[in-house]
Amino acid sequence: MKNSYYKIGGIFFGLMLTAVSTNTKAQTRTISGTVTASNKPLSGVTISQEGSDQVTTTSENGTYTLQVKAENPILLFRHPDYAEERISATDQTVVNISLEQKVKGIEEVILNAGYYKVKYKERTGSIAKVSAKDIENQPVTNVLSAAQGRMAGVSITQNSGTPGGGFDVQIRGRNSLRNRTNSEFDGNVPLYIIDGVPVGGSINSRYGGAVLPNGDVNPLNAINPNDIESFEILKDADATAIYGSRGANGVVLVTTKKGKKGKVKVSLNSSYGLSHAVSNLEMMNTEEYIAMRKQAFANSNISVYPATAYDINGTWDANRYTDWRKELLGNQATLSANQLSLSGGSETTSFLLSLGHNQQTTVFGQDFRYRATTVSGNVSHRSADRKFSFNMSNQFSAMDNNLISSDITRAAHILSPNAPALYSADGSLNWENNTFTNPVAAYENSYTNDQLQFLNNMSAEYEAFTNFRVRLNGGFTYQTFEEWSLRPNTAFNPALGSTPAMSQSSKSNQDRFSLIIEPQISWLYKKETHQFDVLAGATYQNDKVGQGAIQGIGFESNALIKNIGAAQTKTILDHINTEYRYAAFFGRINYQFDKKYILNITGRRDGSSRFGPNNKYADFGAIGAAWLFSGENWLKNSAWLSFGKLRGSYGTSGSDNIGDYQYLDTFTTSALIYNGVTALLPSRLYNPDFSWEKTVKLEAALELGFFDNRLNVSGAYYRNRSGNQLVGYQLPSVTGFTSVLSNLDAVIQNTGLEVEANGKIIQSKAILWNTSFNISFPKNKLISFPGLEGSTYANTYVVGQPVGIIKLYELNGVNPSTGLYQFTDFNADGKIAAPDDRQVIRNVSQKFFGGWSNEVTYKNWNLSFLIQFVKQQGRNYNASIPSPGIMNNLPVQALDVWSPENPDGLYMPYRSSASSANTLFQTSDASVSDASFIRLKNVQVNYRIPVKGNVFREAKLYFQGQNLVTWTNYFGIDPENPTTTFLPPLRTYSLGLQLTL
Repeated sequence: MKNSYYKIGGIFFGLMLTAVSTNTKAQTRTISGTVTASNKPLSGVTISQEGSDQVTTTSENGTYTLQVKAENPILLFRHPDYAEERISATDQTVVNISLEQKVKGIEEVILNAGYYKVKYKERTGSIAKVSAKDIENQPVTNVLSAAQGRMAGVSITQNSGTPGGGFDVQIRGRNSLRNRTNSEFDGNVPLYIIDGVPVGGSINSRYGGAVLPNGDVNPLNAINPNDIESFEILKDADATAIYGSRGANGVVLVTTKKGKKGKVKVSLNSSYGLSHAVSNLEMMNTEEYIAMRKQAFANSNISVYPATAYDINGTWDANRYTDWRKELLGNQATLSANQLSLSGGSETTSFLLSLGHNQQTTVFGQDFRYRATTVSGNVSHRSADRKFSFNMSNQFSAMDNNLISSDITRAAHILSPNAPALYSADGSLNWENNTFTNPVAAYENSYTNDQLQFLNNMSAEYEAFTNFRVRLNGGFTYQTFEEWSLRPNTAFNPALGSTPAMSQSSKSNQDRFSLIIEPQISWLYKKETHQFDVLAGATYQNDKVGQGAIQGIGFESNALIKNIGAAQTKTILDHINTEYRYAAFFGRINYQFDKKYILNITGRRDGSSRFGPNNKYADFGAIGAAWLFSGENWLKNSAWLSFGKLRGSYGTSGSDNIGDYQYLDTFTTSALIYNGVTALLPSRLYNPDFSWEKTVKLEAALELGFFDNRLNVSGAYYRNRSGNQLVGYQLPSVTGFTSVLSNLDAVIQNTGLEVEANGKIIQSKAILWNTSFNISFPKNKLISFPGLEGSTYANTYVVGQPVGIIKLYELNGVNPSTGLYQFTDFNADGKIAAPDDRQVIRNVSQKFFGGWSNEVTYKNWNLSFLIQFVKQQGRNYNASIPSPGIMNNLPVQALDVWSPENPDGLYMPYRSSASSANTLFQTSDASVSDASFIRLKNVQVNYRIPVKGNVFREAKLYFQGQNLVTWTNYFGIDPENPTTTFLPPLRTYSLGLQLTL
């Protein structure tokens, strides 16, 4: 028997002599054999002798060879997908064995908790997990799309169907009053960590807000979904407090795939898909539209149509009909995804190298497209004595997005159905003798962004002595983001005399370099029924960000439009470098008694450069406990209850997602020059007490497993209270500022109930059927806000109500005498105006949401599908509807017009000119309605092709569908994001092939 020893000092030298002496006396022998499963050789099975460090792995033909001691050795056969087997090899030299497929109970699942891993069975905190099986091969470019509807307490909304955009991720609700609509930095964004390295939140585009909602570019766009091994979300205090000041909004942990030991394996995965836009609205046809327009002029007592009424005065063909949604948004977008990976390794070292390329076009037409190329690599090494391990992961991503400069989804819905053709006979843009504002003139404009990201993680661990480990984790992230907005004069009607002197070009750059180092020590101590697991560590992070922008107007030729130096007028905007420094100490103590009682204590002390000198440091911590009552004697032999656990947690976490230098006196440059001096404008006031937002989290949960874990059910109740809110505190205007960002004693409470269930309906040799279900009932409430009534926030928030409310006018139908909308005059001053008359409160938050997924396997076939559902109210199309009767198309619902014959009609009589009453109508209670929906989110059908010979190990053909069917009564374009008129998520069909050599 061959062993390797490290000679470190006299102590280790003595141990070496002892071991050598012992091994000299011991007799050894060789055992060999074959491991099979379902009568087929099984590779990748780990065989070891109990109590020994000798390990081997089965080859491709299932064979192995292992040296063991001759004194009744016990052999352990382990494989992640099969039940472990223990064989006592008395005097045998050949041991053949067949492994049975493991029926893996949910309590055996390993969860990534960030700084440590924990079994589902032993967790005291709330951690949601989506595995690679649920993620891979879906026709999406961001893993968040694949995770929608799969996790309780996690609401994920795709902002638009335009590729390369952002997502709204709410983990157990909104904790901060700061969101993208009222603050430069959204205080509700979770912490994203990829392979142990934090990455920034959404990249804020300077010029992309007209096509990418809020200008968001999600950081997970840079990760190929097929490179992800697991996707975990930490929710409660026990799970997030160890991340201290950054865990208040939850933590998103992404773990990429690693190489596995065994023969070198080459995998090729290629798919091609088609996508198209879907709208929930039915618009008026030409006949209905012309009748509306004529009635509008009749109601306005106009008998001779004006020259500008091109749609009905004979200028345009009154019999022409174009479905503009089909014309402008009806193009088929294509999606192609290709990935080539190489993996393998020996007993001690494994590797993985993956190259991926995704390309997606848009439904807008032209050659707009999004491309992402990713290169990922991983090397893992463990010494023969298993004391030292090293892991390095690298992720390189190059993305470029070429888009229309502004979304034309709204134009596709309001354009007159008899509007003229988009192009003339010669293929040029049609302006119809200056009577037509051509929507595809926007194609002449463009918005592009190019992003590079390199992420590196390295970790090394050494077991200094039994169960005492020293670990160093570190890494860095480098991101560059460059964007261009080009607006040439060709987007304007030539009759206006436009020349390249009117062309405009804008460019901005953002660069970010982040470095993190985290030394850690851990110690596991076991004695009889007691077990202690101790972790201590520190974090140092340094981020440097540089950004700047420049604009140019007027060019001799549009061929020079990307050379801003050639512009007649050049404007250089602020070029700013910022630095963020963060340091912390953290620790964890986990105690288990008798494998039934678990106590988990975590804590962290943080310091951040983002806060004022009086509050740069803060402490966060949590305590979690669990009782595995199924291990009690009175339940051990239960015929129906196989697993039972009661757990709870309480603690604090914080948020420093507020941007840099917010507490300082800051200035911005001005374009004004006085006496040769460039002016500086004050932008913020100094606040030395500027501090963290803190969230106190409480949770109680019950987890049950029935019938040998064939059915698992869990329920959790949580209450999160977020205080010390950072909001703009009002100041007198004489100070030169309307507000100063300050901490107020405003408190937001999120409570909720989460229920999850999964079951193995059928477990036979021919058919496997697994199902899972989750549902969440969130509630949000503003508990307190001192001084609210006297502030501008009184127009937005109400104590005792959710922060997601909106205040609206109360619509009282149509006034028969005026033919205009009438509203309740709450303050009885004879006029309708905000804020006094906007007293109707509507909650547009989700009431409940969840998902139901199923997977059925029959022989070589596999079918899975996911149904997502949301119960909510939302802003409907009335929130942006044009004034009825003007030269804009309307939904067919607008045919329900008030008249003496139809006194219950919702819409006021048509008018030929815009009415101010319609502006009030857009912010009335008529603009909010049911936005609930049930969606067949994903369907996947796989067929495993039988392969023979030595060329392919595996071949699989698969079909995927995304956003296939939506059942809803929502009055609007799409209920998933009812507050927007941007392009909704697309319906996608994809066909792919996966080959493994």
